[in-house]
Amino acid sequence: MRHSCRVPLLGKPADQRRALLRNLATEVIRHGRITTTKIRAKAVQSEVEKMITLAKNGSLASRRQALGYLYDKKLVHSLFEKAKERYRDRQGGYTRILRTVRRRGDNAEMAIIELV
Repeated sequence: MRHSCRVPLLGKPADQRRALLRNLATEVIRHGRITTTKIRAKAVQSEVEKMITLAKNGSLASRRQALGYLYDKKLVHSLFEKAKERYRDRQGGYTRILRTVRRRGDNAEMAIIELV
């Protein structure tokens, strides 16, 4: 039974799931918006918000945490420079999930996750 298990398993082993979430989080921060399945978008939303919270903190320890999670070093530096002024007045909710039409091949629910 999976009572109170909040992490969606996404049909993958733990290492592949972690790598998928890291990749999706990196791409959301790089491009500002990506299209993926609804379940993946909901799973990566918390990870992206954690990275933005670390960037708003701006300490050396939080920068090292972000460098250990995101795949692009230059992206982390630009995130830490821009996040403070962009999300200064916002106390959370840095991302938005918009549902779109279902995927044609397998009828999977699709969504767009974007930075607010």
